[in-house]
Amino acid sequence: MKKVHLYFENGTYLTANAFGSSGTSVGEVVFNTSMTGYQEIATDPSYAGQFVTFTMPEIGNVGANPQDNESPSAHCKGVIVRAYQDRPSNFRSQESFDELLKRHGVIGIKDIDTRFITKMLRREGAMMMVASTEISDKEELRKILQSSPRIEEIDYIKDLSTKTVYTHAHGTYDAKVFEYKQPKEDRKKIVAIDFGVKRNILNELTEAGFEVEVVPFDTQAQSLIKRFENSEIEGVFLSNGPGDPLILKDVHALIKELIAAKIPMFGICLGHQLLSISHGRDTYKLKFGHHGGNHPVKNQETGRVEITAQNHNYNVPESITEIATVTHKNLFDGTIEGVRYNDAPIMSVQHHPESSPGPLESKYIFRAFAKMIDARK
Repeated sequence: MKKVHLYFENGTYLTANAFGSSGTSVGEVVFNTSMTGYQEIATDPSYAGQFVTFTMPEIGNVGANPQDNESPSAHCKGVIVRAYQDRPSNFRSQESFDELLKRHGVIGIKDIDTRFITKMLRREGAMMMVASTEISDKEELRKILQSSPRIEEIDYIKDLSTKTVYTHAHGTYDAKVFEYKQPKEDRKKIVAIDFGVKRNILNELTEAGFEVEVVPFDTQAQSLIKRFENSEIEGVFLSNGPGDPLILKDVHALIKELIAAKIPMFGICLGHQLLSISHGRDTYKLKFGHHGGNHPVKNQETGRVEITAQNHNYNVPESITEIATVTHKNLFDGTIEGVRYNDAPIMSVQHHPESSPGPLESKYIFRAFAKMIDARK
């Protein structure tokens, strides 16, 4: 069986068995507590540059299929699992998880103590790691890791963002008939700026009554402002995406112009963070982030507790309360999960209301964006 060798930046060295792709890869290690949805997680562009440690011990049971992909490729650096099952049993499965990872060049690491890794990350924080099926020497792996850029130094969105403008074609997936719903008629047109958007976010926006035009991250602000002033679009959505939002200087400038033009905006995850930075409130990095489908968030306006899907290492600061109303808070650590800006038609959330994978309790947020636009008419 093929071996894979892991070297962490704290000096920990481990050997495990490999599946998926072969090679040598460097990235940041995080852990994800979701009990389902390994395919959606692997194909989520927000995991670019990261190794995902699954706390769920059994991975691979239901295989993979094209309909459950969140993007056309798998973007994580690798996956770390306790036990990988290579004989999937599901009527929707068209290939194994191993085959999906091989096709997209992603290393799989199995037969390893994922509880040990998770506890280490909780204790010491997310950290960089190198994994290799080619190199076993600890010192050589250490040199590779030390000479590689850190995740916060890399701009991933220029490669992940769409290169062409397109209109998203369908709504959410209907599990009763196993196909995607057709868009509704008489929709509000918005532009979604793609920083690595998940397909199910676009599905939910369409389901909420939007015609969603997806544009590249380097779209010119003045073009969007002109279209808004001419009533060609009614709002802008800022998508999820990977990496440190503070390094995306050109995007900050773009969003500042849209804010000044009073365009209704909605941001999720990276979009939420970019809105904070563009309002002069810089984000900070959490110790090990929030990754999973079981995070409790309290809606501050209704008092309702929602179980949410999460995937982020960065958070907005408490000082944002000087310019925005906090709408959601994380009940694990009290961090801010959602805001509505006081002097502009702008709202954003840190968690993932599209619930892919995860619970469905926050899907109303997409409709709240539609209501915010309607309230301006």
